Amino acid sequence: MLGLFRSLWEYRGFVWSSIRNEFVARFARSRLGGLWMIINPLAQVAIYALVLSNVLAAKLPGIDNKYAYALYLMAGILAWSLFSEIIGRCLTLFIDQGNLMKKIRFPRITLPVIVVGSCLLNYVLLFGALLFVFALLGQFPSVQMLWVFPLTFIVAALAVGLGLILGVLNVFVRDVGQVIPIVLQAWFWFTPIIYPANIIPEEFKGLMAFNPMFPVVSAYHNVLVYAQPPDMQTLVGPLGVSVIMMLFGLFIFRRAAPEMVDVL
Repeated sequence: MLGLFRSLWEYRGFVWSSIRNEFVARFARSRLGGLWMIINPLAQVAIYALVLSNVLAAKLPGIDNKYAYALYLMAGILAWSLFSEIIGRCLTLFIDQGNLMKKIRFPRITLPVIVVGSCLLNYVLLFGALLFVFALLGQFPSVQMLWVFPLTFIVAALAVGLGLILGVLNVFVRDVGQVIPIVLQAWFWFTPIIYPANIIPEEFKGLMAFNPMFPVVSAYHNVLVYAQPPDMQTLVGPLGVSVIMMLFGLFIFRRAAPEMVDVL
Protein backbone atom coordinates (compact mmCIF):
# COMPACT_ATOMS: atom_id res chain seq x y z
CA MET A 1 0.00 0.00 0.00
CA LEU A 2 2.85 2.37 0.80
CA GLY A 3 4.25 1.66 -2.65
CA LEU A 4 1.04 2.94 -4.21
CA PHE A 5 1.24 6.24 -2.35
CA ARG A 6 4.94 6.56 -3.18
CA SER A 7 4.16 6.07 -6.88
CA LEU A 8 1.41 8.67 -6.72
CA TRP A 9 3.74 11.19 -5.14
CA GLU A 10 6.42 10.58 -7.76
CA TYR A 11 3.88 11.01 -10.58
CA ARG A 12 1.91 13.86 -8.97
CA GLY A 13 2.79 16.16 -11.87
CA PHE A 14 1.33 13.67 -14.33
CA VAL A 15 -1.85 13.40 -12.25
CA TRP A 16 -2.39 17.18 -11.94
CA SER A 17 -1.63 17.86 -15.60
CA SER A 18 -3.97 15.05 -16.71
CA ILE A 19 -6.83 16.44 -14.63
CA ARG A 20 -6.23 19.93 -16.01
CA ASN A 21 -5.91 18.73 -19.62
CA GLU A 22 -9.06 16.64 -19.32
CA PHE A 23 -11.01 19.60 -18.02
CA VAL A 24 -9.74 21.88 -20.80
CA ALA A 25 -10.23 19.30 -23.58
CA ARG A 26 -13.78 18.47 -22.54
CA PHE A 27 -14.99 22.01 -23.25
CA ALA A 28 -12.42 23.16 -25.80
CA ARG A 29 -15.00 23.93 -28.53
CA SER A 30 -17.86 24.89 -26.24
CA ARG A 31 -19.00 28.49 -25.88
CA LEU A 32 -20.17 27.96 -22.29
CA GLY A 33 -17.24 25.72 -21.32
CA GLY A 34 -17.30 24.30 -17.81
CA LEU A 35 -20.71 25.84 -17.14
CA TRP A 36 -22.24 22.75 -18.76
CA MET A 37 -21.14 20.71 -15.75
CA ILE A 38 -23.39 22.95 -13.69
CA ILE A 39 -26.19 23.51 -16.19
CA ASN A 40 -26.89 19.81 -16.79
CA PRO A 41 -27.57 18.76 -13.15
CA LEU A 42 -29.41 22.01 -12.40
CA ALA A 43 -31.61 21.45 -15.47
CA GLN A 44 -32.36 17.96 -14.17
CA VAL A 45 -33.29 19.45 -10.81
CA ALA A 46 -35.55 22.02 -12.50
CA ILE A 47 -37.38 19.31 -14.45
CA TYR A 48 -37.96 17.15 -11.39
CA ALA A 49 -39.00 20.16 -9.33
CA LEU A 50 -41.44 21.36 -11.99
CA VAL A 51 -43.04 17.95 -12.39
CA LEU A 52 -43.12 16.78 -8.77
CA SER A 53 -43.01 19.84 -6.51
CA ASN A 54 -46.79 20.28 -6.40
CA VAL A 55 -47.15 16.66 -5.34
CA LEU A 56 -44.39 16.46 -2.72
CA ALA A 57 -43.79 19.98 -1.43
CA ALA A 58 -46.48 19.66 1.22
CA LYS A 59 -44.74 16.57 2.62
CA LEU A 60 -41.48 18.31 3.53
CA PRO A 61 -41.98 19.32 7.17
CA GLY A 62 -39.58 21.69 8.86
CA ILE A 63 -38.67 23.78 5.80
CA ASP A 64 -40.13 27.29 5.76
CA ASN A 65 -39.44 28.00 2.11
CA LYS A 66 -41.78 27.86 -0.87
CA TYR A 67 -38.93 26.33 -2.88
CA ALA A 68 -38.47 23.59 -0.27
CA TYR A 69 -38.72 20.70 -2.72
CA ALA A 70 -36.17 22.20 -5.13
CA LEU A 71 -33.71 22.66 -2.24
CA TYR A 72 -34.28 19.10 -1.08
CA LEU A 73 -33.78 17.77 -4.59
CA MET A 74 -30.58 19.71 -5.24
CA ALA A 75 -29.01 18.50 -1.99
CA GLY A 76 -29.71 14.87 -2.84
CA ILE A 77 -28.52 15.15 -6.43
CA LEU A 78 -25.28 16.77 -5.24
CA ALA A 79 -24.43 13.60 -3.32
CA TRP A 80 -25.62 11.22 -6.03
CA SER A 81 -23.85 13.03 -8.88
CA LEU A 82 -20.42 12.42 -7.33
CA PHE A 83 -21.24 8.81 -6.49
CA SER A 84 -22.60 7.87 -9.90
CA GLU A 85 -19.97 9.79 -11.89
CA ILE A 86 -17.04 8.08 -10.17
CA ILE A 87 -18.56 4.62 -10.60
CA GLY A 88 -19.58 5.29 -14.21
CA ARG A 89 -16.14 6.50 -15.22
CA CYS A 90 -14.24 3.78 -13.34
CA LEU A 91 -16.47 1.17 -14.98
CA THR A 92 -14.89 1.70 -18.41
CA LEU A 93 -11.64 3.33 -17.32
CA PHE A 94 -9.29 0.41 -17.93
CA ILE A 95 -10.92 -0.52 -21.23
CA ASP A 96 -10.72 3.07 -22.49
CA GLN A 97 -7.08 3.36 -21.41
CA GLY A 98 -6.08 -0.10 -22.59
CA ASN A 99 -3.68 1.10 -25.28
CA LEU A 100 -1.99 3.47 -22.86
CA MET A 101 -1.57 0.72 -20.26
CA LYS A 102 0.03 -1.60 -22.83
CA LYS A 103 2.37 0.89 -24.47
CA ILE A 104 3.64 3.07 -21.61
CA ARG A 105 5.11 2.02 -18.30
CA PHE A 106 3.65 4.10 -15.44
CA PRO A 107 1.89 3.47 -12.11
CA ARG A 108 -1.57 2.20 -13.01
CA ILE A 109 -3.00 3.66 -9.81
CA THR A 110 -2.71 7.12 -11.35
CA LEU A 111 -5.60 6.32 -13.70
CA PRO A 112 -8.35 6.03 -11.04
CA VAL A 113 -6.80 8.92 -9.11
CA ILE A 114 -7.10 11.13 -12.20
CA VAL A 115 -10.74 10.10 -12.55
CA VAL A 116 -11.50 10.86 -8.91
CA GLY A 117 -9.70 14.20 -9.11
CA SER A 118 -11.67 15.18 -12.20
CA CYS A 119 -14.98 14.11 -10.60
CA LEU A 120 -14.17 16.05 -7.43
CA LEU A 121 -13.44 19.13 -9.52
CA ASN A 122 -16.86 18.81 -11.15
CA TYR A 123 -18.39 18.27 -7.73
CA VAL A 124 -16.78 21.40 -6.24
CA LEU A 125 -18.04 23.53 -9.14
CA LEU A 126 -21.53 22.08 -8.76
CA PHE A 127 -21.46 22.65 -5.00
CA GLY A 128 -20.47 26.29 -5.52
CA ALA A 129 -23.32 26.75 -8.00
CA LEU A 130 -25.69 25.03 -5.58
CA LEU A 131 -24.77 27.44 -2.76
CA PHE A 132 -25.40 30.36 -5.11
CA VAL A 133 -28.82 28.99 -6.13
CA PHE A 134 -29.66 28.26 -2.49
CA ALA A 135 -28.91 31.89 -1.61
CA LEU A 136 -31.14 33.09 -4.46
CA LEU A 137 -33.94 30.91 -3.10
CA GLY A 138 -33.55 32.28 0.41
CA GLN A 139 -31.53 29.41 1.92
CA PHE A 140 -28.29 30.98 3.09
CA PRO A 141 -25.17 29.00 4.09
CA SER A 142 -24.87 27.84 7.69
CA VAL A 143 -22.01 26.41 9.72
CA GLN A 144 -23.62 22.97 9.40
CA MET A 145 -22.65 22.94 5.73
CA LEU A 146 -19.07 22.19 6.80
CA TRP A 147 -20.29 18.63 7.34
CA VAL A 148 -20.33 18.31 3.56
CA PHE A 149 -16.56 17.70 3.58
CA PRO A 150 -16.57 14.47 5.65
CA LEU A 151 -19.74 13.38 3.83
CA THR A 152 -17.92 13.87 0.54
CA PHE A 153 -15.17 11.53 1.74
CA ILE A 154 -17.73 8.81 2.53
CA VAL A 155 -19.36 9.12 -0.88
CA ALA A 156 -16.04 9.22 -2.77
CA ALA A 157 -14.53 6.29 -0.84
CA LEU A 158 -17.58 4.10 -1.44
CA ALA A 159 -17.71 5.04 -5.13
CA VAL A 160 -13.98 4.46 -5.65
CA GLY A 161 -14.13 1.04 -4.01
CA LEU A 162 -17.12 -0.07 -6.05
CA GLY A 163 -15.77 1.58 -9.20
CA LEU A 164 -12.40 -0.19 -9.01
CA ILE A 165 -14.00 -3.58 -8.39
CA LEU A 166 -16.51 -3.15 -11.20
CA GLY A 167 -13.92 -1.65 -13.55
CA VAL A 168 -11.64 -4.66 -13.08
CA LEU A 169 -14.53 -7.10 -13.53
CA ASN A 170 -15.63 -5.28 -16.67
CA VAL A 171 -12.24 -5.95 -18.28
CA PHE A 172 -12.76 -9.71 -17.95
CA VAL A 173 -16.57 -9.86 -18.26
CA ARG A 174 -17.92 -7.11 -20.50
CA ASP A 175 -21.50 -7.81 -19.45
CA VAL A 176 -20.73 -5.94 -16.23
CA GLY A 177 -20.58 -2.69 -18.18
CA GLN A 178 -24.10 -3.28 -19.50
CA VAL A 179 -25.67 -4.27 -16.18
CA ILE A 180 -24.27 -1.62 -13.84
CA PRO A 181 -26.01 1.42 -15.43
CA ILE A 182 -29.32 -0.38 -14.87
CA VAL A 183 -28.35 -1.16 -11.28
CA LEU A 184 -27.38 2.46 -10.67
CA GLN A 185 -30.70 3.65 -12.04
CA ALA A 186 -32.58 1.31 -9.70
CA TRP A 187 -30.30 2.37 -6.82
CA PHE A 188 -31.15 6.02 -7.54
CA TRP A 189 -34.85 5.37 -7.08
CA PHE A 190 -34.16 3.19 -4.03
CA THR A 191 -32.54 6.22 -2.37
CA PRO A 192 -34.70 9.14 -1.11
CA ILE A 193 -33.37 11.78 -3.50
CA ILE A 194 -36.47 12.92 -5.34
CA TYR A 195 -38.89 11.88 -2.59
CA PRO A 196 -38.77 12.45 1.19
CA ALA A 197 -37.93 9.49 3.41
CA ASN A 198 -41.12 9.93 5.44
CA ILE A 199 -43.30 8.65 2.58
CA ILE A 200 -41.52 5.28 2.40
CA PRO A 201 -43.98 2.52 3.44
CA GLU A 202 -43.13 0.81 6.71
CA GLU A 203 -42.68 -2.59 5.06
CA PHE A 204 -39.86 -1.20 2.90
CA LYS A 205 -37.99 0.80 5.53
CA GLY A 206 -36.13 -2.30 6.69
CA LEU A 207 -34.63 -2.68 3.22
CA MET A 208 -33.09 0.79 3.50
CA ALA A 209 -30.64 -0.58 6.04
CA PHE A 210 -28.89 -2.33 3.14
CA ASN A 211 -28.50 0.91 1.19
CA PRO A 212 -25.37 2.77 2.39
CA MET A 213 -26.34 5.84 0.37
CA PHE A 214 -29.61 6.25 2.28
CA PRO A 215 -28.11 7.71 5.51
CA VAL A 216 -25.51 9.67 3.53
CA VAL A 217 -28.10 11.38 1.33
CA SER A 218 -30.24 12.00 4.41
CA ALA A 219 -27.20 13.67 6.01
CA TYR A 220 -26.83 15.92 2.96
CA HIS A 221 -30.46 16.93 3.38
CA ASN A 222 -29.93 17.65 7.06
CA VAL A 223 -26.89 19.88 6.66
CA LEU A 224 -27.87 21.67 3.44
CA VAL A 225 -31.66 21.97 3.69
CA TYR A 226 -32.53 21.75 7.38
CA ALA A 227 -29.26 23.36 8.67
CA GLN A 228 -28.91 20.54 11.22
CA PRO A 229 -25.95 18.29 12.03
CA PRO A 230 -26.17 14.75 10.61
CA ASP A 231 -27.13 11.80 12.76
CA MET A 232 -23.67 10.39 13.47
CA GLN A 233 -24.98 6.99 14.54
CA THR A 234 -26.48 6.40 11.11
CA LEU A 235 -23.19 7.33 9.40
CA VAL A 236 -20.96 4.86 11.25
CA GLY A 237 -22.13 1.98 9.06
CA PRO A 238 -21.68 3.80 5.70
CA LEU A 239 -18.26 5.08 6.81
CA GLY A 240 -17.10 1.56 7.67
CA VAL A 241 -18.50 0.14 4.44
CA SER A 242 -16.86 2.92 2.40
CA VAL A 243 -13.40 2.41 3.91
CA ILE A 244 -13.62 -1.38 3.56
CA MET A 245 -14.81 -1.13 -0.05
CA MET A 246 -12.06 1.34 -0.93
CA LEU A 247 -9.34 -0.85 0.55
CA PHE A 248 -10.79 -3.96 -1.05
CA GLY A 249 -11.05 -2.17 -4.41
CA LEU A 250 -7.40 -1.13 -4.18
CA PHE A 251 -6.42 -4.70 -3.31
CA ILE A 252 -8.36 -6.14 -6.27
CA PHE A 253 -6.93 -3.51 -8.60
CA ARG A 254 -3.35 -4.15 -7.48
CA ARG A 255 -3.69 -7.92 -7.88
CA ALA A 256 -5.44 -7.76 -11.25
CA ALA A 257 -3.44 -4.97 -12.93
CA PRO A 258 -0.88 -7.26 -14.64
CA GLU A 259 -3.59 -9.62 -15.93
CA MET A 260 -5.70 -6.73 -17.20
CA VAL A 261 -2.86 -5.58 -19.44
CA ASP A 262 -2.68 -9.07 -21.00
CA VAL A 263 -6.45 -9.24 -21.54
CA LEU A 264 -6.65 -5.72 -23.00
